[in-house]
Amino acid sequence: MKPEEIMALDKQYVLHTYARAPFVLERGEGVRLYDTEGRSYLDFVSGIAVNALGYGDPDVLQAINQQAARMIHVSNFYVTQPQAELAKMLVERSFADKVFFCNSGAEANEAAIKFARRWAQTHFGPGKTDFLGFSGAFHGRTMGSLALTPRPHYQDPFLPLMPGAKFATYNDLASAEQLLDDHTCAVIVEPLQGEGGINPATPEFLQGLRRLCDERGCLLIFDEVQCGLGRTGTLWAHEPYGVAPDLMTLAKPLAGGLPMGATLVAKAVADCVQPGDHASTFAGSPLVASVARVVLQKIASPEFLAHVRWAGEYLGGALAELQRKHNHITAVRGRGLIWGIETDLDVSPMIEAGYERGLITCKAGPNIVRLVPPLVVQQADLDQAIVILDQVFGLA
Repeated sequence: MKPEEIMALDKQYVLHTYARAPFVLERGEGVRLYDTEGRSYLDFVSGIAVNALGYGDPDVLQAINQQAARMIHVSNFYVTQPQAELAKMLVERSFADKVFFCNSGAEANEAAIKFARRWAQTHFGPGKTDFLGFSGAFHGRTMGSLALTPRPHYQDPFLPLMPGAKFATYNDLASAEQLLDDHTCAVIVEPLQGEGGINPATPEFLQGLRRLCDERGCLLIFDEVQCGLGRTGTLWAHEPYGVAPDLMTLAKPLAGGLPMGATLVAKAVADCVQPGDHASTFAGSPLVASVARVVLQKIASPEFLAHVRWAGEYLGGALAELQRKHNHITAVRGRGLIWGIETDLDVSPMIEAGYERGLITCKAGPNIVRLVPPLVVQQADLDQAIVILDQVFGLA
């Protein structure tokens, strides 16, 4: 089919909850995507921080093919080796004692909400049900996770949402301290905000939240759906801060592009959750768990993470040079291979101009260009992206 015919089908039959790019993608290879007309794009979105290993990783493809030939799905009534082994791998590489599998980041956060309330009910009885979130947060689009995402244009059409959500200012510990009370069961925070503008937490902020939660009998939830699993140059984004959460949510890159989320929990929380408290038909299937084992093994290797740190420092330095050159760039922020270029303009035309020059980027707010390339990106790819960004900002 011709691209315009495919786009016409999409327009007629797909419920459009996304603004679409003006081309039809057909295949991927390495860190590049190709459309139906053969044009090549350097991909600095990677499926919204999903395709950490790029496209066509041979070990991922082998895992898919081998497990698909054996068994794709059986439901969670039954034990399977891939799921059990993946849970062990996640626990051994984190603070956690148990893992709940699901299908997305929003589902992982919904599970964290339920587990936190179950813990609070078990230890404190009714009434300790509130959550403290933060300005700029994004935790998902389902009704609980949306209630913890303080954006009126996302929330207002779907009110009323889950009650009990309160919001302090990100990186302002005093504002959090004022809102924590006896009704608060958990604090949820991204160690590095993605959708909110690529904002890293300060050490004082995360360490202070840990202290406050311990003092006031609250759980601490880290949402690492976008910033976790190697994206910042360490396996977990919270590692450099020297604090551990009680729950952590994961998703995007976990199963190499197949749908998978996970909620990791400490023993104190796990001990409160009983069979029947939560469930998922598709979660942690043998197929996605087999792929996730491969992805986690690769990303967690010291050599792989060292490459992400090197690439992040290289990209950060190049972006700083770009900022010095272009007056419309007001800030660059990030760590590892998640970066935001803040501007004093609407960045939509810049993203469109990038498409025309073979670079795919996306927004993190109306005035911020987000860069989340595959973690296997090389220096030549970074150099090419900077050249195109230089051209794009030169048009502003």
